[in-house]
Amino acid sequence: MMRIDETMVRTHLPMAKAIDLLDEAFQAWAEGRAGNQPRRRMILPSGAVLHALAGHTEMYFGTKIYSTHPRHGAWFHFLLYDALTAQPLALFDANWLGQIRTGAASGLATRRLAKQGPVTVAVLGSGFQARGQLEAVRAVREVTRTLVWSRKRESAEKFALEMGAEVALSADEAVSQASVVITATSAKEPLFAAESVLPGTHVNAVGSNQAARRELPGELLARASAIVADSVEAARIEAGDLLLALDEAGWSGVEELRAGRVRKSDEEITVFKSVGLGLEDVAVAAWVYELLDG
Repeated sequence: MMRIDETMVRTHLPMAKAIDLLDEAFQAWAEGRAGNQPRRRMILPSGAVLHALAGHTEMYFGTKIYSTHPRHGAWFHFLLYDALTAQPLALFDANWLGQIRTGAASGLATRRLAKQGPVTVAVLGSGFQARGQLEAVRAVREVTRTLVWSRKRESAEKFALEMGAEVALSADEAVSQASVVITATSAKEPLFAAESVLPGTHVNAVGSNQAARRELPGELLARASAIVADSVEAARIEAGDLLLALDEAGWSGVEELRAGRVRKSDEEITVFKSVGLGLEDVAVAAWVYELLDG
């Protein structure tokens, strides 16, 4: 079984390619040629958590397994298998794999749902995922200005220096000037007021995949013309942004990324809620494996 480390992933998986790979994977899922199994968690009394999620395409299947502890950190691995024989093919160190595929899912949503032409981006959060999210938006749109806000000013300043952004004084200040908004934080409560969002804005919400946490105000979801999830099944388990805001009538209007929804007017507000899928990991890991195996 091949061992693929973080350097190999970063070298062989550019963001633009990852976006195209996920486009193909979601199309295959829509046609019944791929599938996804939502994340499951085993929570220990010590505070340690084991997370597992899986997916398959016609040629491959795999599972991401990762452990987390609030005081000690997180460790990510992905196992790739041959779909025809069940033979194990590769074991990945999957920190960068996860960052790139999470960004790529938002990049795909942005390509379909954000307004055409140059955009201003507001990034709420300044960590590992926020960098991948901005990279993905820049892969599908011309970004003429980037604003970043973080609860820790020094983190925002570091992000701004590294990513070519300006530091905003508040989340609302950043959002009120943006046509694309990225939320990539560990917030438990909404980060900004719904009124701060301009007509025509597209929002990528990726920070929370827990039922009791949210980054978006419920009023924003009420204003949105389109709410798109990477998976409704998974979102109903762990997307606090939606679970804390929507009743059954609201859930009936949530669309899936595989359905191919695109922007219908320059004025509509669109929201993409990402919780992260095993299918996404399979799609990008298979590409890296084939390059290295060939």
